Amino acid sequence: MYNHEPADYPCPFCHEDPHLAQHPLEIIRRYEKVTVRLNPKWWPGTPGNLLVVPHQHVENLFDLPDDLAGPLQLATQEAALALKRALACGGVSTRQHNEPDGGQDVWHYHVHVFPRFTGDGLYGSEGRWQSGDAMSSMADRLRSAWPNARAS
Repeated sequence: MYNHEPADYPCPFCHEDPHLAQHPLEIIRRYEKVTVRLNPKWWPGTPGNLLVVPHQHVENLFDLPDDLAGPLQLATQEAALALKRALACGGVSTRQHNEPDGGQDVWHYHVHVFPRFTGDGLYGSEGRWQSGDAMSSMADRLRSAWPNARAS
């Protein structure tokens, strides 16, 4: 009903080919219905933000089926706990965008999970693409801090 995905959209979450990827991809945790991955774009002061992505292609919140809501929220909670443990951040923010006017630019539902620190300037800065080495190092830290899995 509230869809903006262009015809023949090459979804970066559904049609991934690691050999063709523009930016490094690090899977942190896979569950039955969702995957948590390290976002290759970090904002200054908030390194290591995560994306919680359903395996099923769903464009936005308006299309989200009931059976994905629980697994997405549990994986988001575990991602937040891992950030707290790995980075000793003082807080965590989540955000999710819907439609162009809501800031959505990838037409596959996903939740951003950001580590937060005093004065980090998250909402007043632009993200920067990270190197493969930075991604790999951060992914190892986050995987080792992952809580006991509950998401499905």
